[in-house]
Parts: sequence; C-alpha cells; structure tokens
Amino acid sequence: MSRSFPKNRRSGLGAVRPSPIFLLVVAITVAGGVLAWGAELDSTRAKFGVFVLVLFGWIITVCLHEFAHAFTAWRAGDNEVELRGYLTLNPLKYSHPLLSIVLPMVFIALGGIGLPGGAVYVRLSDFSPRTQRLISGAGPATNAFCAVVLLVIVRLLGSAQNHPAFWYGLSFLAFLQVTAALLNILPIPGTDGYGILEPSLSYQTRRSLDQFKPFGMLILFALLFTPAINRLFFDAVYALYELSGVPSDWSRFGNFLTRFWT
Repeated sequence: MSRSFPKNRRSGLGAVRPSPIFLLVVAITVAGGVLAWGAELDSTRAKFGVFVLVLFGWIITVCLHEFAHAFTAWRAGDNEVELRGYLTLNPLKYSHPLLSIVLPMVFIALGGIGLPGGAVYVRLSDFSPRTQRLISGAGPATNAFCAVVLLVIVRLLGSAQNHPAFWYGLSFLAFLQVTAALLNILPIPGTDGYGILEPSLSYQTRRSLDQFKPFGMLILFALLFTPAINRLFFDAVYALYELSGVPSDWSRFGNFLTRFWT
C-alpha cells in the first residue's frame, strides 16, 4: 500500500535534527580518540582512550544504522518515524535500547563482535515490496559504508609508528562494522537480511516464519557459538576486511586494547 506525503511534511533534510544526546555521544567518542592519539601504546591512557573511542563510536554507528532505516521509510512516506523521534539519532528513542545498545556493547566487551539489534519500528507491510527491501537494506548498507570510510582513512593515514593506539582502535571499529553488516544480511527471521528476502516469500511461508522473528537474536547467538560456523563467519569477515589493505593484526590489536582486561 502506498503512502501519500502529509501536506505539512517537511522536505529534504528539514526533519533531521541530531539530538543533544547524540551530539554528546559524538563528543565522548572524539574525547576517546584524543586520549588514544597522544598515548603510548602500552599505557593505561591508550587502553582507556581506545575503549571509549570504540564503544561510543559503535553507538554512533548504531544510531546511523537505525537512522538509515527510519530516513528511508520517511522518504517513502512514513511520517510516523519523525513523530517517534527516529530522525533525531537519539538512542533513547529506540524501541529496544537494551537489544540495540546495551547487548551489542556487552558482546563487543566479551567477544569483539558487532552484534546488530532491532531498534526502530517501521510498518514494512504498508510499503511496496521494493520499498520494503530498500528500508531493510538501508541499515546493513550503512554499516558497510562506515566500514569502507573507516578503512580508507586508516589505509591512507594510519601508521604503526605514529599514534598506533588510535589507528588500532579505529581499525577495530571498522572490523565491528564488517561483522555487523554480515550478521545483518543473514536471512534469519528478525534480521534485516530476512526483511530484504521476506517480500519474495509466499504468504504461507511468511506466516510460518513470523513466529521465529522474536527469537532471531537467539538464533544468531546459537550460530555464533557453534565453532564451525563461528570460524566460517570470521574467515569471511577477515577476507572482506583485508580487501582494504589494512593489516588484520591492527584490528586484533585494537580488540586487545578495547578489551584490556583480557
């Protein structure tokens, strides 16, 4: 079903208003980067700076991921995403802040995995199949874009001799974007990948798989903790990561600095 644009609807980027909370997250991320930039590699300052840079940098990319879903839906005519505050990039406006912010941060802390999480509510059934695919694909595409931008910056400017803690932390943040993009496009009910596939499925198949959507995250957990699948997944992540020319060890060093207690 197509939607019409409300008469009082703002055009262009007029509805996009970054919230003070999002700007605060950006400021904290920058502060972490500044700490890491001027720190000796094995210092407490380097570890704390990289920890802040990666964790709060991750929150920024989660906000961008969910904003991409919402903005694509808004451009297609869904005015509710603006009313819900999704265009402000405020993580507190998300439907599931625990799944979208806290749980992924825990997974980064425990295992260095960029775990996707559901955050914005969009009634995909109100749109055409093509628009549904665009809305679903906007999130992982944003993670992929962030990965490319970060890796290009590191590839062109990074150095293992000058400010290595900063560059290792940025490399690990890029690595997390690759993991998030790949996890998101897996066609598991509840993921963006399934959202891309769903319009192509028969009505009976969609009804049968709907019951599994609430458990999509649990299914991802089970897959990631299966040794053979875990190894295959990270082989794919590193293969994509290394296409940039950035040494894979840099992301491992960044992982170590972020998870300094290990």
